[in-house]
Amino acid sequence: MTGVPASAAGGSGAKPVRGGKLGTAAVNQASLWNIANILTMVRLLLVPGFVLLLFHDGGYDPVWRAFAWAAFAVAMITDLFDGHLARAYNLVTDFGKIADPIADKAIMGAALVSLSILGDLPWWITGVILARELGITLMRFWVIRHAVIPASRGGKLKTLAQGTAAGMYVLVLTGPLATLRFWVMMVAVVLTVVTGLDYVRQAVVLRRRGIAAERAVAAERAAAATEALQATVGTPADAGAAAGPVAGATDVRAAAEARGAAEAER
Repeated sequence: MTGVPASAAGGSGAKPVRGGKLGTAAVNQASLWNIANILTMVRLLLVPGFVLLLFHDGGYDPVWRAFAWAAFAVAMITDLFDGHLARAYNLVTDFGKIADPIADKAIMGAALVSLSILGDLPWWITGVILARELGITLMRFWVIRHAVIPASRGGKLKTLAQGTAAGMYVLVLTGPLATLRFWVMMVAVVLTVVTGLDYVRQAVVLRRRGIAAERAVAAERAAAATEALQATVGTPADAGAAAGPVAGATDVRAAAEARGAAEAER
């Protein structure tokens, strides 16, 4: 139950038949205010809250850093559920398709940039991760006309490693835990680069296949159009046979006109 009238959700307002299945139109008209989109919006709202908590009292208070970590953790957990819920319960909307990746990049980008500003995380790590995320987003738009690059296991593992490492940097850790978070972040950086290169490879392959498929379809359509035109006009031999009587009639008319002209001169 979304609490939104059927008409507001884009449906007809008719009650579904008990035991029946929803039609395609009903599935495609999911309400904007569904649980998946609400989780996405919560994650977007958590971004400024997380930044404020992290920078409170100069950004070095362990208690406020712990509050910031809690906000970051909630945001990462909602990221695990909203997409799954949208696909499992047919709650996919245009808003969700746009807002979900924006929310993902926003919370991670806010964490990395903030930690670098505070001096806890080297800027080169933030630059590598953000460049990869922005590049892959642009790459998806580059090939979206031809195909969709699926999320791989490596990409999911990369996201988990990034979230774990960033969360450990948000907390004030010392000793062996501080050393551990550095190596976790290094693993995240390696996965970021490797999966990014794999996405580039997939994008190039899918784009080439898409272009080849489009050219094949265009060639088939051109051949079909040529055959249809030949069937309508006829073969060249038929065209010549049809043109013969016309040419003969023209010659007879020309001879008659010449004879008339000669008689007139007499």
